[in-house]
Amino acid sequence: MFDIAKYYEAKTLEDALSYLKANPDVRVIAGGTDVLLRIREGKISNAHLMGISFIFALKTITEDEQGNLHIGPMMTFTAIEENEIILKHIPILAEAVGAIGGPQIRNVATIGGNVCNGATSADSASSLFCLNARLKIQTADSSRLVPISEFYVGPGKVILQPGELVTDIIIEKKDYDGYTGTYKKFAQRSAMDIATIGCAVILKHDGKTISDIRIGLGVAAPTPIRCTDAENIGRGMTISPENIDAMAKATITNMRARDSWRGSKTFREHLVYELTKRAVKKLVGLPEEE
Repeated sequence: MFDIAKYYEAKTLEDALSYLKANPDVRVIAGGTDVLLRIREGKISNAHLMGISFIFALKTITEDEQGNLHIGPMMTFTAIEENEIILKHIPILAEAVGAIGGPQIRNVATIGGNVCNGATSADSASSLFCLNARLKIQTADSSRLVPISEFYVGPGKVILQPGELVTDIIIEKKDYDGYTGTYKKFAQRSAMDIATIGCAVILKHDGKTISDIRIGLGVAAPTPIRCTDAENIGRGMTISPENIDAMAKATITNMRARDSWRGSKTFREHLVYELTKRAVKKLVGLPEEE
């Protein structure tokens, strides 16, 4: 049973922002894979929805003159996974969204919805944290840019206010140029399952030294996080199995994991250590299992 009181389909971005201004209680629906499920489960009643599926201005991926990437929030995971700009510059994001659900979900679920639902398990979020993504948030009268690290404020909570809409996900050239990255996910099932831990790593190296590294985690705290302690150890570090192991162990200091039916705190800490170690070894060309 879908308890939907009212539905409006916005035709343009201006139309959507105007409708949000006039109806601050409206819920935005993109792919619907989260909102419709919550309505069906009775978590949302008498829903007032605004669809944005036909706003084509939000369904593009472009590279501007400065080399910065702009990802429209209505881009589906399948479209991101297959996009030439993404595959050329930030394949880690294609890898991350390819780990989400099955083909049916990836064909309709959007990156904007994945970010805006505030879930710490969102597979795209840890990669976007590593890439220092910024979100353009607009109202009918104004706009602001917010680092993704400031967008999440608690479990399932983001800073979006009534009348606001995320209209662009921006990744600057300096945050991806020269980096390689990978996304590692552990889940109870091998496919179509929520992450027990998600781990994204991007780094620069010359074969001997890691000059820069960023590590993003999902389901390791109430919100996605960066492992700044481990990053500080890894930055300038000589590449060796022993040094990588020590850096991976430091990821635990930034975690705020808890026990749940998906895994104990201790198990999650072990997963973060192991996934980080394997990701870094993969990126620097060392055997992952040693």
